[in-house]
Amino acid sequence: MVDEARLSELFIERTAESGREGRHGHRLLGNIMLGRVQRVLPGMQAAFVDLGLDKAGFLAAREARCLAELPSFMDQPCITKCVREGEAVVVQVIKDPISDKGARLSANVTIPGRLVVLVPNQSGIALSRRIEDEAERKRLTDLLTDIAANDPRAAAGAGYIVRTAALSASRDDIASDIARLGDEWRAIQARRHMAKLPATIYHDLDPVERTMRDGVDDTTDRVLIDNAEAVAQARAYAARAMPDAVDKIQLFNGPGELFDQHNIEGEIEALLQPRVRLPSGGWITLETTEALTSIDVNSGSYTEATGLEQTSLKTNLEAAAEIGRQLRLRGIGGLIVIDFIHLGEPENIGQVLTVLAESVSKDRTPTQILPMSEFGLVEMTRKRVREPLAKLFSEVCDPCHGHGRIKTVVTVAAELLRRVAREAKARPGAKLVVYAAPEVIKWIEAQGDDLKQSLRRHAGAGIRFEPRTNFARNQFDVGADQ
Repeated sequence: MVDEARLSELFIERTAESGREGRHGHRLLGNIMLGRVQRVLPGMQAAFVDLGLDKAGFLAAREARCLAELPSFMDQPCITKCVREGEAVVVQVIKDPISDKGARLSANVTIPGRLVVLVPNQSGIALSRRIEDEAERKRLTDLLTDIAANDPRAAAGAGYIVRTAALSASRDDIASDIARLGDEWRAIQARRHMAKLPATIYHDLDPVERTMRDGVDDTTDRVLIDNAEAVAQARAYAARAMPDAVDKIQLFNGPGELFDQHNIEGEIEALLQPRVRLPSGGWITLETTEALTSIDVNSGSYTEATGLEQTSLKTNLEAAAEIGRQLRLRGIGGLIVIDFIHLGEPENIGQVLTVLAESVSKDRTPTQILPMSEFGLVEMTRKRVREPLAKLFSEVCDPCHGHGRIKTVVTVAAELLRRVAREAKARPGAKLVVYAAPEVIKWIEAQGDDLKQSLRRHAGAGIRFEPRTNFARNQFDVGADQ
């Protein structure tokens, strides 16, 4: 997603990558699964659930509370009151598998719609924290309460969370969204009774539809897609759930490649680098360890004529504004420690913290920020839901003995295929030859007919792959075949 010519959101989903868990390689986050309780560990207040994946899912007692059927005012029950070993349980993935850990699960499943989120196992109405106007909060609460109680299409006894997209929606729009979610929940219940353990009984939307649902709103000017099939999919979803957005969806036919219009490839490449330049000439450096991510703020050669305090303030304000965007795009989660340049004035410190809070407020992933310490350090947390971008795009470099990372074969192959598309457009009718490292060509050839057919569509006159043993993994070249 691009906002004012800058990359603001980045979603990565690879369907051809071998070894990835999930449906056709799609992410697991949001899927509802029928699993079997493998082990119950009272000492950890958690259970492990067999989902048919490489690793069992982790269900904490606080996420299993709804299974104990206790009144809302009672304390969190023991895990043994929620589940028993060997029983079937319906759970939802709330965090994808990360590193050597299995998926995190919740028994309190939710089904997101365009305007509201259905919470089948919990009654009541809640609203997004971004809806701040009290009169509007009351109006939406009353409206949802009335629809939930009187509309026969609504899921019986369920609760709802109102999304910010509902602010501009009519009663009919909200009622239609609730009806669709009710139908979906009834279909999930039917699949649950027919399924054989373990099974996935609800898939979250595919990437195109999910991006339309979560990323497109009244402020969106247009949606550009460079694939006719994906355009049809996006328009079909918009016609069902958000008719006003249908006309915003456009097929991109050039000139050039879609990502080249705003240097998206260059911005993604920059996200793999530790240093980020700031407008005034300073920079921030992001480094992630097993325990935490540290962010260092440096003013570089910039100096403010009015003195050190103003130099530090300006650099810190620029850093605070950029940090939220970098955390979001890089997918960094867990504990984050920011080393701002020292400030002596309390009001200046307040300005920096305010800008930092505004910067992370655009993030859908929950964050929490603590006050600045006497040493100029700000601690914050961002919920981990997926692997960070650096791990998706690179891996430990064996010759570096674990001290460095290199791009994966899949990442290099994807870059190569995009180069093929560019060269095919630049050389219409020419047969192409690709020179690359043997392991990259081997991966491409192993993907089967689907990928080959896609390549033939780009390079109509034909394409030939030639391995080069002297090429490093990330080296390749594409030219006209003589």
